[in-house]
Amino acid sequence: MPITVGHDTAKTRKTLSVNGKSYAYYSIKAAEQAGLGDFSRLPAALRVVLENMLRFEDGKTVTTDDIKAFSDWADNGGKGNRELAYRPARVLMQDFTGVPAVVDLAAMRDGIKALGGDPQQINPLNPVDLVIDHSVMIDEFGNPRAFQMNVDREYERNMERYQFLKWGQGAFNNFRVVPPGTGICHQVNLEYLAQTVWTDKDQNGDEVAYPDTLVGTDSHTTMVNGAAVLGWGVGGIEAEAAMLGQPISMLIPEVVGFELTGAMIEGTTGTDLVLKVVEMLRKKGVVGKFVEFYGDGLDNLPLADRATIANMAPEYGATCGFFPIDDETLRYLRNTGRDEDRLALVEAYAKENGFWRDASYAPVYTDTLSLDMGTIVPAISGPKRPQDYVALDQAASNFFDVVADYRGEDEGRAANDMAAEGPAPDAMIDPRKTAEVEGEDYTLRDGSVVIASITSCTNTSNPYVMIGAGLVARKARELGLNRKPWVKTSLAPGSQVVSHYLEAAGLQEDLDAIGFNLVGYGCTTCIGNSGPLQEEISKAVNDNDLIATSVLSGNRNFEGRISPDVRANYLASPPLVVVYAIAGDMNIDLTNDPIGTDKDGKDVYMKDIWPTQAEIAELVERTVTREAFQSKYADVFKGDDKWQSVETSDAETYDWPPQSTYVQNPPYFQGMSKEAGTISDIKGARILALLGDMVTTDHISPAGSFKPSTPAGEYLTERQVPVREFNSYGSRRGNHEVMMRGTFANIRIRNEMLDGVEGGYTLGPDGEQTSIFDAAMAWQEQDVPLVIVAGEQYGAGSSRDWAAKGTSLLGVKAVIAESYERIHRSNLVGMGVVPFEFTGGDTRKTLGLKGDESFDITGLEGDMKPQAEIPCTITYGDGTTKEITLKSRIDTAVEKEYVENGGVLHYVLRNLARSAA
Repeated sequence: MPITVGHDTAKTRKTLSVNGKSYAYYSIKAAEQAGLGDFSRLPAALRVVLENMLRFEDGKTVTTDDIKAFSDWADNGGKGNRELAYRPARVLMQDFTGVPAVVDLAAMRDGIKALGGDPQQINPLNPVDLVIDHSVMIDEFGNPRAFQMNVDREYERNMERYQFLKWGQGAFNNFRVVPPGTGICHQVNLEYLAQTVWTDKDQNGDEVAYPDTLVGTDSHTTMVNGAAVLGWGVGGIEAEAAMLGQPISMLIPEVVGFELTGAMIEGTTGTDLVLKVVEMLRKKGVVGKFVEFYGDGLDNLPLADRATIANMAPEYGATCGFFPIDDETLRYLRNTGRDEDRLALVEAYAKENGFWRDASYAPVYTDTLSLDMGTIVPAISGPKRPQDYVALDQAASNFFDVVADYRGEDEGRAANDMAAEGPAPDAMIDPRKTAEVEGEDYTLRDGSVVIASITSCTNTSNPYVMIGAGLVARKARELGLNRKPWVKTSLAPGSQVVSHYLEAAGLQEDLDAIGFNLVGYGCTTCIGNSGPLQEEISKAVNDNDLIATSVLSGNRNFEGRISPDVRANYLASPPLVVVYAIAGDMNIDLTNDPIGTDKDGKDVYMKDIWPTQAEIAELVERTVTREAFQSKYADVFKGDDKWQSVETSDAETYDWPPQSTYVQNPPYFQGMSKEAGTISDIKGARILALLGDMVTTDHISPAGSFKPSTPAGEYLTERQVPVREFNSYGSRRGNHEVMMRGTFANIRIRNEMLDGVEGGYTLGPDGEQTSIFDAAMAWQEQDVPLVIVAGEQYGAGSSRDWAAKGTSLLGVKAVIAESYERIHRSNLVGMGVVPFEFTGGDTRKTLGLKGDESFDITGLEGDMKPQAEIPCTITYGDGTTKEITLKSRIDTAVEKEYVENGGVLHYVLRNLARSAA
């Protein structure tokens, strides 16, 4: 389907000739010559957005004032507040978020039919790629049959979902599915789908060149910014609107410049660098902002390291972390098999339109910070947030403090401090516990590493750290070292190319010998699909309340995410994951203590098995080849025999199977009127949950496994689904009944209405403790609206739309928090839930909220302005009242329309029905 460009763009449309081919493009220089402003000082990331405005300028949705605002932005020191209608080139999905998005599209086809429209109106206008990567779970590990057994179980568990996705692939235009077992969406995007400069025909039949841009239904869509492709994560509902031609409403962002200087030193990795970057940017505060990396250090930074930094943008809170086009971009595109004509176009376009980084690149930034890469040291992050940076030489003592905090043993910490200065006193209290494991000849203790996983696109996309992990395994194997018997080890690369070069280097055999056998191509441990621990280990951990640990090369280590048996989770580079599997204990100081003994009983230290940068570089150069990428991506959409044998229907609308526990027709559009309503005042609302700071979307809508005793487990048990087939919340996102019951059901969430209770519980209308789902249903029966009250950074983490969908379906009309993360705030608006912020220094604590209060929020009806201040009356349990002011976080006029319609999809559906009429 051709792109539709604007109509008032003749003055900026020019022609570029490359290798004998002509391309139309929209020239930023020409815009300057036309008197639209001075754009010479714009960062490359913002020039991408400016080009988008030039291409879609039509005098209505995009105006010349929108374009001039970019010049004003530079004049104002990198600040502006103009609302823009931005149109990305394409959409990327993974299956956990993709299934509910396709469910919504299928439901919209039913909905538009009911409104008198044509189901074919519900079709993606932009290219959509869905990569099935979140489904594989690590049931089998540490042996040669692990990969095949996990794949077989994946198809057994997920056949209903795969049949549905295959129906979608046939039913919708512009929609492709990358089958299971291929890789992780962000790595497939980086290595194959992304082009840096995109081309397409416009409505006149002309070939147009423009920057490759996208949004994705996964927060780590930002990874591709390492290749100068502007992309970020949005909720599924916002992505669906973008697919259907709705522009993304955004304010012109601030751009923070992050200067990198120097070069990495021996013994450090790109992972160590990114963990320091995450810590620095979280401290800086970049939520809702672009971050652009610049400086002469980029000359020493391979694109694989850039992609790792870009991938972690959600962890440092930015919309994206962007790297401009330069020689390294071209080198990477060539090495990963892109066509030579594309490479020539990327270089010519970037230089002609001002996207090229060279020594003279010096844009205006809103703010800056700097890091000398020569100061980076080995590090990990944990135990429950990616920004909790710990230098490796401090990791063991830091874990002692983690245990002391958890156990409440101040004496333990004091003793630890004294021990650092001299001999520990006899009276030292060690808060760490130990436990025997039934039938085994070892003892576990607080800090035992029970999961060591090389996982996630974040690091498995980087051949330097993957080859490094293989060399650590080789050197350990040669000395006779192995993983500790209580460690569940796994290797889940983000693409098949990784297996190709590990095998070509002979390193997979060494990894296998240490227990890092291939378990699948997918997100696995990083998304919570770590699979069950050995039953005896799980029992020892839980019966004795041990603080077991995991070490993974992923991007997320939030509470309750990795495994229900693991309390402390640490992010680390793949080589460090191997070392921790061998050491088996977070209490061991890897920089000074022995990690094991060799065949002769001699102590072995980490330094004895750590490879040099020269060793790594030699193997990367020899085995990571252009031919490997071309061969592994030759049939990327074909899939294996299992995928090809999946049967489905070719109907225009989906025939919802009533007995399915995976895919159900959601209630959003049923009985929907043709006209939008208005935003109503909220009266007599009760608090469903009173939450603290940094409540993540994992807390709100967990992705992992759940027990039979949970509301979701009870729902499946009533439908005769055996516990072995429960799968995970993430895999059942196509069924709103399961997901409603899983909302606020994370095993580590803490509702401050209850005293010290963990898990998805609250007080019901009768004042008794019950599940959040049951309480919400009881309040709904009484027709009482609900609110969520929370602290800072509410909704941190993932783009998962179910954190907003579930909130809405539970009857929550508003969330009141101290601050929000970008994506979740947008998702709440997209589901018709109004986000508010406290003002004037008010917080849940200063207001003395306990959970028995009611809220009257007025001033929502009529002509409420974006970000308006709204009066709210709190009535306390004793009958006293307090007037406060809330700030509406409906940020734009378009967002107000979304809420008036009940959500963004309702808005789109009504508009399509009207246009058909």
